[in-house]
Amino acid sequence: MRDLFNHVHPLPAIPCTRVADNTPLVGSVIDTLGFASLTFVIMAGTLADADATFAVLVEDGDAANLSDAAAVPDTQLLGTEALAGFTAADDGKTRKVGYAGFKRYVRLTVTPAGNAAAADIGAVAVLGHPHSMPTANPPA
Repeated sequence: MRDLFNHVHPLPAIPCTRVADNTPLVGSVIDTLGFASLTFVIMAGTLADADATFAVLVEDGDAANLSDAAAVPDTQLLGTEALAGFTAADDGKTRKVGYAGFKRYVRLTVTPAGNAAAADIGAVAVLGHPHSMPTANPPA
């Protein structure tokens, strides 16, 4: 059966946000307990500033509040943070970056540069390969 629905658990990583400066958008801490995979899907809406760029950083750690956060090594990412970033030319596009590390807690941050106008950004954490199925609906 072609079923992705019962095999994934989407959670908000960065709520849809309009940012008009270079303030980093620090995402929610995602608890990977009970899942064997995690992919962040990043969405850009309107990116109004022609010079703006949006860099992506994935961090992980063992503390639930990520007080021990460290940048995830490139060898533990699926895709790259560079490919997950945006420029002002990327209105209405999506990007993705996967986590293949070993820590329980993971967070995504999107940092604008050269942004002086409205930029709409959001991200979803998609947990997959659950240890127990089906996954909850709606996700908790």
